[in-house]
Amino acid sequence: MNNILLKEKLREFLNEDINFGDMSLKYLNGSKVIAGAFIAKQAGVVCGQDIPQLVYDLLGDASYTAVIKDGQTVTAGTVIGEVKGQASTLLTGERVILNLIQRMSGIASTTAKIVEKLNDPTIKITDTRKTAPGLRLFDKFAVSTGGGFNHRFDLTGGIMLKDNHIALAGGVKAALLTVKKNVGPLTSIEIEVETESELKEAIEVGANVIMFDNQKPETIKKWKQLVPETIQIEASGGITEETVAAFRGCGADYLSIGNLTNDVSPLDISFLVKGVIKS
Repeated sequence: MNNILLKEKLREFLNEDINFGDMSLKYLNGSKVIAGAFIAKQAGVVCGQDIPQLVYDLLGDASYTAVIKDGQTVTAGTVIGEVKGQASTLLTGERVILNLIQRMSGIASTTAKIVEKLNDPTIKITDTRKTAPGLRLFDKFAVSTGGGFNHRFDLTGGIMLKDNHIALAGGVKAALLTVKKNVGPLTSIEIEVETESELKEAIEVGANVIMFDNQKPETIKKWKQLVPETIQIEASGGITEETVAAFRGCGADYLSIGNLTNDVSPLDISFLVKGVIKS
């Protein structure tokens, strides 16, 4: 992850949570040095192990040790990290840290399950831009940690012509021709198709990537035969953890799944203080 952007995000999240101060610690001895542990309460893939120390560095004095690396699978009850430092640092940063690593670990865990259920090394699972505003950096890192791949990070990451763009241009062929004569050679162009006639137009003009939108695996296999090897195929729409296995061997290069980051079940992780070390 971009550490400059990461620190900016963490500072923003901490300011949102702390605001004018931590009232729960106002009358307690926040300078006491204590120890604590982050514990996975359910099985899954751990993600976000860089975050605790960066949060602590913004707040005060504490040292975090990751017991488990990002991308490792753990069972319930596993200690994933330990920390020692001032009580005010540990307790004030607790919620921001947990919110992020629970969400990231949940995304990584779901991604790993989908990759496993697809069980096809010729097809890559990718995310989409369906991320919570402000959390794209974290969400996309979590997808890659779980064994998936990242699609566009933002609107500058390539040209992607979907149904509304095609309608605006007056059709698949018109959209591609207009864009191709105005962009440089290093800009990738992807276009969405919903019918075989649209597919043939996209092939004729020469898209870099063609997205088969909301098509069944058998249709993807059929359409695949029409596509030259120089054009990559992405399939999208209606692909879930329950249905992904049906796409095994369909011939697509990528399956993009919005629910990787749009329907997140956080991994249950808790933070527990071990006790006071010294005054």
